[in-house]
This record gives sequence, C-alpha cells and structure tokens, in this order.
Amino acid sequence: MRRFFTFTVAFLLTFNILQAQKENTSSLKIKDIMQGNDFVGPRPSSAYWSTDGQILYFDWNPSGAMSDSLYAYSMESKDLKKVDFLSANSLPSSRLTYNKAKTEAVYSKNGDIFLLDVDTYQSQPITKTQERESNPHFTDDGKSIAFVMDGELFTWNIASGFMEQKTHFVKSKKSEPQRDSKDEWLYQDQLDIFDVLKERKTKRDAGEQISKKLGALQPLELETEGKRVISLQIDPSGSYITYILMDRPNSKGTIVPHFVTESGYTEDQNTRSKVGDEPTQYEMFVYNVKNRESYPVVLDNLKGLDYVPEYTKDYPDKPYKNENRIGFINGPTWNSDGTKAILDIQANDYKDRWIVLLDPKTGKVEQLDRQHDEAWIAGPGISRWGGGSLGWMPDNKSIWFMSEKTGYSHLYTLNVNNKKTRALTSGKFEIYGAELSKDKSRWYFTSNKTHPGDRQFYSMSLKGGKWEQLTNMVGRNDVVLSPNEEKMAILYSYSNKPTELFIQNNPIETGGNPQTQQITYSNTDDFNAYDWKDPEIITFKASDGADVHARLYQPEASVKNKAAVIFVHGAGYLQNAHKWWSSYFREYMFHNLLVDNGYTVLDIDYRGSAGYGRDWRTGIYRHMGGKDLSDQVDGAKMLVDEYGIDTDKIGIYGGSYGGFITLMGMFNAPDTFSAGAAIRSVGDWAAYNHGYTARILNTPATDSLAYKRSSPIYFADGLQGDLLILHGMVDDNVHFQDMVRLSQRLIELGKENWEMAVYPVERHGFVEPSSWIDEYTRIFKLFQKSLLGKE
Repeated sequence: MRRFFTFTVAFLLTFNILQAQKENTSSLKIKDIMQGNDFVGPRPSSAYWSTDGQILYFDWNPSGAMSDSLYAYSMESKDLKKVDFLSANSLPSSRLTYNKAKTEAVYSKNGDIFLLDVDTYQSQPITKTQERESNPHFTDDGKSIAFVMDGELFTWNIASGFMEQKTHFVKSKKSEPQRDSKDEWLYQDQLDIFDVLKERKTKRDAGEQISKKLGALQPLELETEGKRVISLQIDPSGSYITYILMDRPNSKGTIVPHFVTESGYTEDQNTRSKVGDEPTQYEMFVYNVKNRESYPVVLDNLKGLDYVPEYTKDYPDKPYKNENRIGFINGPTWNSDGTKAILDIQANDYKDRWIVLLDPKTGKVEQLDRQHDEAWIAGPGISRWGGGSLGWMPDNKSIWFMSEKTGYSHLYTLNVNNKKTRALTSGKFEIYGAELSKDKSRWYFTSNKTHPGDRQFYSMSLKGGKWEQLTNMVGRNDVVLSPNEEKMAILYSYSNKPTELFIQNNPIETGGNPQTQQITYSNTDDFNAYDWKDPEIITFKASDGADVHARLYQPEASVKNKAAVIFVHGAGYLQNAHKWWSSYFREYMFHNLLVDNGYTVLDIDYRGSAGYGRDWRTGIYRHMGGKDLSDQVDGAKMLVDEYGIDTDKIGIYGGSYGGFITLMGMFNAPDTFSAGAAIRSVGDWAAYNHGYTARILNTPATDSLAYKRSSPIYFADGLQGDLLILHGMVDDNVHFQDMVRLSQRLIELGKENWEMAVYPVERHGFVEPSSWIDEYTRIFKLFQKSLLGKE
C-alpha cells in the first residue's frame, strides 16, 4: 500500500471525522471527547487557605472563561463565589514565608514584596517599583526583611522602614596597573625631580584614604568574574550572606521554525541544546557582613568526588574526565535560631547527593549524608532542581530528609552532632510531601502504602511509629491543611471520577471520623450522560519475573473483537495504572470509546514508571527500550494467553516517551504489534535535552552504546506493521526535526507502510481541539483498518 505525508487541512479533517463516525459504534464521539475539559468540565486546582482559616481559595473555571479564575469558599457562610479580578490581585500570595513566631509572613506578588499580618490577613507593600523583587525572607531575628532586586540583596527594617543595600556585585574589581622594574624606577624618579607631581600625588593619596573610609560604609564589592549570581540570601541573624556563582558554558542551541505566523513570514524560535553539554559550574560563597570579607564554601572533602562511573568499564580505551563533580547547590537551610545551616548538593552526573553542615564562619562543610546510585539519584522528595525535601527538627540538633536507602523513598532523621541516622518510615511504598505539624509534634504526609495506585493522607508522631490515616476515599487525596490544622481541603479524584474539591475535619484535631463535604460540582451534563468505565488494576508477570501493574479495560462479550490496544504513558517517570483521574484523561475517554467498539485496552506502568521504588525507576538505566519495551511485549502475551486476544490484532500507541516506546515496539517487536501510532515521539535520544537524558543514558560522548541501543532511528529497518507518526511542528520539547530525520531514514530503507501527520501550530502538548480531533481520528482509523481490516 502506498503511504504518503499528510498535512492537516480542513477538508481532510472533515472527511476523516465523518468517516470515523460511520465506523464508530460507541455513543462517544471523538469530536466531543477531544474537546478536553470543555467536554468533561473544569477542574478545581491550587487550593490554599487564608491565614485565619476562614476562606478557602482555589482556581476554577465553571463559566468557561478564557482562563481559570479565583474562587473563594467561606467556612462561616458556606458561600462559594468568584473573586473579581481586582480583589484577587490584591489578595496575599499562597506562598508565604513566616517569621519564627508565625505572627507575620512575607511574600512576593507581581514583582513586589509584601508584609502580611497573619492574624488579620492584611498586608502592606514593602516595595512598589518597576523592578521585580523576589526571594523575600526574614533576617535580623525577624526585625528586617531581605529580598533580591536587580541582582542585589536589600533589607527593609520593619519598624523604621529603612532600606539598605547589602551587596554590590561587580564583574571585576578596579586595580592599579602594574609597573615593571623599569617603569617603577622612572615613576619614582619623576616624583623625586618634580615637586608639583609629588604634591599632587600626596593630595590624591589623601583623597583615596577618605574614599576608602566612606567605602567602608558601603557594601563590599563582590567580584563575579562575569558569572551569574543566583541563590542570594541572608541568614536569620543578618550576619552572613550566601550566594552562588553559576558559570554555564555556551552550548549550541537548536532552532524551531514556525511556518504559520501572524506576520506571514517563517519565524525562528531558539530552543534548548542537545544532550552532552559541558556541565554548569557552581561555586558558593559566604559574605561575612561584619568583617566585610567574602570566601568560598569549600567542598573538597566530600566523599566520592573522584568517583568514576561503572559504565566506563565498557570503554577501557576511552579516558573519562569529570574533574569537578559538583552540580547544583541548594541552600543553605538554616535552623530556627540561625546558628547552623545545611546544604543539599547534587553531582553533575546525577549519581550522588550530599547533605552537609555548613560552618559560615569559615566556609567549610562537614558531610552528614551521601546518597549514591550507580544509575541516578531521584525518587519522591529526593532530587530535583532546587534540591530535595529536608529541614531542621524542632530540637535544632537534627535534620530530616528523604532517601531511597531501602529501595523506596522514606523519611529519615539525622543528628548533626553524632551523625546517627534513624528511619521514621519503612516498607515497600513511597512517602510524598512530608511536613511537620504547626506545633512540631507530628508529621503529615501522603503515601501509597495501601496500594501503589492509591494515595492517602496520614499523620505520625514526631519520632515515628504508628500511622493514623486521615483520608478514606480510594483514589488520590491531595490535602492542604488549614493554618490551625483543624480542616483539610482535599483535591480528590477516582479512576472514573474527575477531580473535585472537598473539605473534611482533621480527626487529629477534632476527633472522630468525619465525612467529607464536596464543595465543587464540575462535570458537564454531556460527561455525566455516559457510564464511564472503572478500569481493573491488575498485575502480570514479566519475562524476568517482575510483577507489572496495569489498567485493563475489557469490552462486553457481545462486542469483543479479539483485538487489543496497548497504551504507553509518557514522561517515563510517571504513573498511570492508578486509581485516580488520569492526567491522560483524553486518552482515558478514547479507551472507553475503543472498548465500546470491541477492543481490549491495556495501560501498563512499565519499568521506569513512578510509584514502585528505586529498582523499578532505574530499570531503564542505559537501555531505554529494553525492559520498558519487554513489559509491553509481555503484556501483549498475557492478553493472548489469558484474555483471548488474537496475536495479529494488537496495536500500540502513546505520546512523548510513549511515542518512543511505540517506535521501538514497531521496530524491535514486529511480531507482537501489527500497528502503532507514535505521537510527539523521541526518535534519537542524542537529540533530546541534557537534564532528562543524561541521567538515564549518561552522554553520547561517554556512553555511545547506551544511545545506540536506546534510539529508534537505529532500528527502523525492523518495521513490518503499519506505523502512524504524529507530531507538532513547533514542538520545542521533542523537536519536529527528530521525526523528519526518522522519516528520511524510513525513506532510505524503502519502507512504505508508514505515514506522518503534522500539526503546524502545535507544540509538545496540543492545545487546539481541531488538532486533537484530527490526531485521534487518524489513530482510530489506523486500528480499525490495520487490526480489523475495516477501510
């Protein structure tokens, strides 16, 4: 069959929709479900409380406005109303930084800094400028507020309103030109001969001495050498200012051309570079305000700085160099009285995380904990840009942090004096969002202890021990506690029930087992008119003996066509075989449509997915398209063996990472998959970004084997079934260039059983309903034709 490139145009779109509607036997229509939230209904999000706990604010859009609006629910009157724009703009931010006594808070909003009275929930502006101020925090024992403006740190005295600039960064300090011996002799001889020159020098020297005395009243000049200043802050006592100099090498970026533009001309967008960048260099400094001196934070005593990764053994003749393994430095995080601070440091090869104690007087550090992984450090609360979750315990002698030491992300404490570590939680489950209670006597956190796909909210004593489950609705419970912790705002959803907002009393504070009260009702009538399927959560054995979790959708026996579609979720480290409303809700609705048409649908949490611990997360290290693909193949075999699916009627599809797996499945498992739809797919990992890819595959220059066995473009000759490629042309995440290169490879290989649909105005996440409709109309037609033989 002759295949060809297809561009999305109006008359083809209309034809495809009409044709698909004729073939579709479900009451669901692609043109409806691909409207997204316009069909499902707007979902509440970003809930937060007023500091007095009387008002619950959240984002919502039941009126179908251009974007979400702020809504407020009154605990006293039980009224729910939209907050007008001007009132919303004047409200305090949801992100507050409190003083030690929790009586005041500071925040930034619209580029200005505000001071909030916690009791009255009234705020006053500290700045009102054209500049953007950021990072507000308390200092001088709560008497002043520090913030960053135009790259410099300022403080504002709460009582007097006096503002003071505390730093003065310069590219380089001015210095007198150095004279060689000849010029120095000539200089001194001139002064000896000419009295007028000697007098002028004396006056000039006197003026410079006065300038130095005046300069001592100004901030010390801090030299940057042209590097960028980040993480600028002052300690709670006002004694030490810390900052980081970041030096990012110039890496060649890529260009994404936009063909459909308002100007009518092709416009180029400059985007990210490709994996393999030289690592960014980070250096932290301490500025002693009183002594007027700046010195570096010394990190040369960290264990493992000379570590050579195990994978380099595959390249015995290739020298490995990583002379400075220090990556991003997060912190310092000061204890409540400002006497001690900790830093959270990541290695630039992502294989180490160090937690250290900083001595601000000397800039020296003492290692408290080293987390090492041959693959890469990650997991809930452990590693991300900005550092992991950690903090000080109430005794100011111990810290808490998260670690995958046992293979799952759990909560630990560590005494900074004797270095003793204690696990507060343990088991084959994960901990999410740990935080201390207001009175510092308890922990609150979320966990999937009951089931990998069920997240409940818990409380536990400060020292660990028995948990108390505070939520009881199966699914996902994202809880925001009220300031006094007596109420819980819960963004809750279930597999076939989209997210709604609930309020519940906190049993810890109020006792009993109170029922939840639903605040929002967001579903549209069209959405409610359909009986949405509750997919079964199953496990099956992979070929290596691992238990794989998956969502299974089964059709009625009367319509079962013995065909199956396997959906592959994106993002790699993401979870979709769970019991809550999926972020892939369009795909979920599409799966309902497929089931109505007789298909069996399987949605697998393959190797690399979140929610199952370290070994599952790193199961794709150095080989994407290895175990994550074999999990799909084993799932297909399970469908044949246990659910009566024909071996030649199995299709596969997914977007982003799911598109990548689809390509690998079509190229490397052609006997398993007869058809595949690859959406916004990675075709060559060497073309993707550094931060994501280098964690899993290292870099092309150091680990070329990992890239060659993980990139679909090297396996395109294996294509046998029908392949549909779909990609946005202005995708600035997975670049369209990736699929253009793959298409050229398929052309050179003489492959004819493929086609490509391109979307000129879409980025990685599609926005326009017309694009979604066209995309899934084509995918449905592919499965109908390739798996069932329906033209």
